[in-house]
Amino acid sequence: MRVAFYSDTYLPAVDGVVTSMLAFKKELERRGNKVYIFASGTLQNKKKYESKDVFIYTGIKFRPYPQYSAAIFPYHSILKLDDYGIDLIHAQTPFTMGFNGLLAAKLAKYPIVGSFHTLFNYSLLTTYYPKNIRKTKKYLWKYIKFFYRRCDRVIAPSNTVAHILRKYKINNVDVVPNGIDTKVFNERANPEKAISNFELRKDKKIVLYMGRISKEKSIDIFIKAAAHLAKKRDDIYFVLGGTGPLLTHYIKMARRVGLSKEQISFLGFIDQHLMPSLYAASDALCLPSAFETQGIVCLEAMATGKPVVAADTPVLKEFVKSGYNGETFEKGSYLDCARKIEKVLNNSSAYKKGAISTAKEFSIERVTNKLLDVYKKTINE
Repeated sequence: MRVAFYSDTYLPAVDGVVTSMLAFKKELERRGNKVYIFASGTLQNKKKYESKDVFIYTGIKFRPYPQYSAAIFPYHSILKLDDYGIDLIHAQTPFTMGFNGLLAAKLAKYPIVGSFHTLFNYSLLTTYYPKNIRKTKKYLWKYIKFFYRRCDRVIAPSNTVAHILRKYKINNVDVVPNGIDTKVFNERANPEKAISNFELRKDKKIVLYMGRISKEKSIDIFIKAAAHLAKKRDDIYFVLGGTGPLLTHYIKMARRVGLSKEQISFLGFIDQHLMPSLYAASDALCLPSAFETQGIVCLEAMATGKPVVAADTPVLKEFVKSGYNGETFEKGSYLDCARKIEKVLNNSSAYKKGAISTAKEFSIERVTNKLLDVYKKTINE
């Protein structure tokens, strides 16, 4: 099978969409399929990442989030589809490139699958569109419905997201979670690489946040919880991995609430090959965001045997089971977040078996089987 992925985000951005795409591409091609990626990006990224099966279409940077861009004229990508004998288009995002994929599917009669990766909730919209929030949400969801109702099948990464889509009368939905490579993320990951590379504190328990450094990720909850715990204990070290538009803002916030460089560290961009080691070097992962459609970092951390402390949203509670592979805390409460962090640190080994077992359920091999079932069903229909 030959598949065309269309996406409005690509490397060097390391978000859930990019992580999912690359993992599926690798596993699909291991099985003898071929995946071509059509993505938007800057001219610099085009020079660095374009290859014989990755095509970058330059565009305008998205101001609130500079690593994203809207491709200005990606429509000649349609000409490549026949050249490569594409069997199916998979739109990973619904915007400029995703719409181009939809247009190609309708004009040339390709079957098309659309993935829903981003939950356009109040938290996200108030971050990027603070004015006329109700009007923005109304028209954005009108477009979302327009786009996904015209896809032959729609993929949701969790049951909660599938339910939301059906509520908006998008009914052709299949649940296919994003998978993780358990050959890379597992309990054998060596922590020493991360410890030496990032000069981590070996004498303290490490609580990690991994992901975008942006407002909708509720990083202020993590920082406030860290400041609260730092007043009680001197054996915890807080680490944030990732980049984003509010990195400087949160560094200043950490200093403002009294956290020193000996208590909290911002690592910036994390190279993919160091991520398993960083999870392994940590004692727990904290995910305070109420914005996730799945939370793939939860599964990556669990695969290395680490418990997860996550906001008690319907999505995250599908994956994080209190007392088994981690703990959930009251959404928006830094005090409850701090309590749950302390709880898992006091007995982190009790969660290891459950964490590893959960991660195996989402191995890339298992979820790719589900993805291929959707592809075959789409083509047959």
